[in-house]
Amino acid sequence: MNRYLGLCWLAIAFCFAAVLPAFAQQETHAKPRAHDLGVPFDGKPGPLNAITDVAGVTVGHTTLTSGEGKLQIGKGPVRTGVTAVLPRGLDSMMNPVFAGWWSLNGNGEMTGTTWVEESGFLEGPVMITNTHSVGVVRDAVIQWRVAHGKPDPTGYWWSLPLVAETWDGWLNDINGFHVKPEHAFHAIDSAHGGAVEEGNVGGGTGMVCNGFKGGIGTSSRKLDEKSGGYTVGVLVQCNYGTKDNLRIAGIPVGREIAADDPYASASFVNDDHGSIIVVVATDAPLVAHQLKRLARRVSLGLGRNGSISGNGSGDIFIAFSTANSGAAATDHVVDLKMLPNDKLGPVFASTVQATEEAVVNAMVAAETMTGIENHKVVALPHDKLRAVLKKYNRLTQ
Repeated sequence: MNRYLGLCWLAIAFCFAAVLPAFAQQETHAKPRAHDLGVPFDGKPGPLNAITDVAGVTVGHTTLTSGEGKLQIGKGPVRTGVTAVLPRGLDSMMNPVFAGWWSLNGNGEMTGTTWVEESGFLEGPVMITNTHSVGVVRDAVIQWRVAHGKPDPTGYWWSLPLVAETWDGWLNDINGFHVKPEHAFHAIDSAHGGAVEEGNVGGGTGMVCNGFKGGIGTSSRKLDEKSGGYTVGVLVQCNYGTKDNLRIAGIPVGREIAADDPYASASFVNDDHGSIIVVVATDAPLVAHQLKRLARRVSLGLGRNGSISGNGSGDIFIAFSTANSGAAATDHVVDLKMLPNDKLGPVFASTVQATEEAVVNAMVAAETMTGIENHKVVALPHDKLRAVLKKYNRLTQ
């Protein structure tokens, strides 16, 4: 009997070890962020300088990395994943938030936005993955909700999940369909407040940004009490832009730092292509049409970093407010709070500032990665970034 139990535990341990790499997460050791390198930004960040500074917002990742060398479709190499942003944590499924979305350039996908536009609400999480995994993640969110009885414990009748994407096919076996439902489940179930993992994690694992390694980045801004004391948080999955256009702190950093173009062997080497998904969260009491206006301001933050939003880029943004809890009630008239339009200026400014910094944080956190066919994308070198900013007298320390 003891031998039998021992074999059972050995089998369980083997299975767990086999599954664990599929849910590999970013190491939790502290990494430098842009402000740690002395990069100057406008505005005052929240305590974490992350989207989770907006109370109730949680973020989870599933990171998939395996294999190396020659591409074998269906086998790898794999450099991809899923990221989940939950506006009210797990209560997001039952307590929708006011939301608005905006497409700066539509060569991309964000499902569920027609209902956001029509209803003014976002119900459930914002999921971000790679271009060819949108369908499986969308269906997985519905599966998760049905399995958890949210919001109706007797069975959920319909759902229009919001799932966005950027293309990781330069590093990842994108046609191997390695993202599975359980990876979306894990991103939702592991979502947490506090510090947010950045760089080569979740949906951002295999992404390229402005000629360097991209991925997930986040930032926040805290308004002063005169402006309401509200918080604005931003999370990006960045996979856009060209090296020559890259600006950091107003300086043409991309032209100053010598580095091989990751797409040098591709036919689209000179094109501004790729995509960026941006999620904006705030606790300011904004309603749907105001949040659409907020989503538009993301464009200005990207412009600060040199984006021209090229024809081949999918630049799509969603903004939501965690204020007005219970606003989607169906059985009674709801009383709402709404920030006057004349008071929106500081919220707009914070969105621009946090977007600018979130992109740079993604690039600073990202690490050099080699993927399919030994395609290599180098990380933005911290020492060279500091040297360039020092040359232009733009370092804060």
